[in-house]
Amino acid sequence: MKNYTGHALGRILNRSDLSDAVEKWRAEGKVIVFTNGCFDIIHRGHVEYINKAKKMGDILVLGLNSDQSVRKLKGTGRPYVSENDRAYILSQLIPVDAVSIFEEETPLNLIKVVKPDVLVKGGDYSIDNIVGKNEVEQDGGTVVAIPLVEGKSTTGLIEKIKNSKPE
Repeated sequence: MKNYTGHALGRILNRSDLSDAVEKWRAEGKVIVFTNGCFDIIHRGHVEYINKAKKMGDILVLGLNSDQSVRKLKGTGRPYVSENDRAYILSQLIPVDAVSIFEEETPLNLIKVVKPDVLVKGGDYSIDNIVGKNEVEQDGGTVVAIPLVEGKSTTGLIEKIKNSKPE
């Protein structure tokens, strides 16, 4: 992914630029929140989740699964939306300060770069199973699971689309 720092898309950062940004935010005394996900088809549940995560700090960093990573997690038919398009859409949401795409199946290496004060995941994860929990807590941070928005999921949306009949 091309790094767009310094352009209109300056919130999409590669790991090196993200590390520099984190250093700057830390120097400014900002509370950094990190979350991650596939965000394949963005829907209301995602937006509510992102808004709640942002309220937990000053800076929201979003780790985005690459296309390859999504395929490993969700199957060969996914993602429906490319990583570049997903990164662009997410970077344009007001609460999101930075988006960084990761190739691995988990965001652990990205979490180690960010060293967030708050690590957030959806309520479908138990706190003990959240990747990066130990590292964040060892650095004095907290880990939070935000309840999912009932009836709002990518899987549910995909099923609705597949089962809809033209009029």
